[in-house]
Amino acid sequence: MFKKIAADALGLSDIGTIIHPSDFDKTDADDYVMHEDNEKIYFLIKTKSDEYCFTNLAIIHVDGTSAASSKRTLKRYPYSQHKISGVMLETAGKIDMDVEIKFLIGSERMDIDVRKDQIEQLKDLYKALLRISEISYENEIMLTMASQSLDKAVAVLQNSRTDDNHLGDTYKGLTEFGFNWLSSAREQYHEKDFGKVFEKYINN
Repeated sequence: MFKKIAADALGLSDIGTIIHPSDFDKTDADDYVMHEDNEKIYFLIKTKSDEYCFTNLAIIHVDGTSAASSKRTLKRYPYSQHKISGVMLETAGKIDMDVEIKFLIGSERMDIDVRKDQIEQLKDLYKALLRISEISYENEIMLTMASQSLDKAVAVLQNSRTDDNHLGDTYKGLTEFGFNWLSSAREQYHEKDFGKVFEKYINN
């Protein structure tokens, strides 16, 4: 506790600052945004050594080994491949100089400290990430149900007395139908772009 207080007082802690949209293009993370694919930055936090960039398609983490080093490691977490879960916001106590947002992106734990006076902006990010987490969870349930329904249809067909002369055509038809149906379900319930969510909740 005392070490943390001393570090904060001396400006040695790695407390992040929320970057205004007008300054997004001045960050390292902006260089790795896929503008060519209509990727857009909605929220960006910069610390002395790291950048956490939240776009409509992914979280981009420019990971610095230390504030004194120029070495950076780029980590990209597309929402379609890495689910967000465990979203938490830790507000500041009387002596704290920072607030903290915590979440899992896939199996990676993110704990990001932000200046206490930017709590209102951070609340917006909290809401957006929480909603993305909920949508991803609900979509996963729907995809599972769609897959289970198709499995049941196949089981019914296997147990039915289909004319052997037409069995091949029946299976082919069911396979094509199943593929198209699951592809449609995946397109509907496997979201890649959460721009609308960020636009609804981010007000900076």
